[in-house]
Amino acid sequence: MQRTSLQDIADKLGITKPALYYHFSSREELVRSILMPLIEEGERFVADQEGRDDADARELLEGYFDFFYRHRQDLMLVLSEWTMLTDLGLIDKVLAWHGRLGKRMFGPRPTLAQATRAVVALGGLQDCCLQFPDTPQRQLREKSVDAALAALGA
Repeated sequence: MQRTSLQDIADKLGITKPALYYHFSSREELVRSILMPLIEEGERFVADQEGRDDADARELLEGYFDFFYRHRQDLMLVLSEWTMLTDLGLIDKVLAWHGRLGKRMFGPRPTLAQATRAVVALGGLQDCCLQFPDTPQRQLREKSVDAALAALGA
């Protein structure tokens, strides 16, 4: 994958490259500044779901979709930065979120079938946020959550 240059980012923002360097000394620092709020918000979402007494799969999936939909532009910007994603632990973090949310939906010891359904449902929601950028949010949310529920067997 081709990495996005700082000049490309500066151009997209409508600023000069030196102005970008004034705020961020490197591409890695810029990517980190974009991803850390995403990681922190995602962790809060998962922890909030784990702390709930009730378990409603549709509500959980809608919230997870909304989280990724809000951050879809950030994710598109950094998808070419696989090394940085790994260094920040985002890939491991998202995979752990899938496991934790799967336990929320299926109980503390989900079967392999249940765990794989959770991964397909949650990962599919993320992908839908990126795959269909021109689809109205409300329509995409409805169809994506319905598909995720089907993957869960609900």
